[in-house]
Amino acid sequence: MASALRCESCGMPIPSGKYCEHCVDENGQLQPFEVRFEQMAGWMQRNDSRLNRAEAEQATKDYMRTMPAWKDHPALKN
Repeated sequence: MASALRCESCGMPIPSGKYCEHCVDENGQLQPFEVRFEQMAGWMQRNDSRLNRAEAEQATKDYMRTMPAWKDHPALKN
């Protein structure tokens, strides 16, 4: 059985393509890093209420470094 595809931006399972519906704009293009970072950091904080904003941002950066769409992004170099 073939493994499911995963969004290269956030890791969400997808039926086809590179990115999920949450990571693309109305034209199907990957949203800018800043937009995805804010959305993902907000999700991280909502998902774990123990995290303060700085912790959620650090966890988001750590996660985004593992994703093909962002692994080489300049904002994630440190």
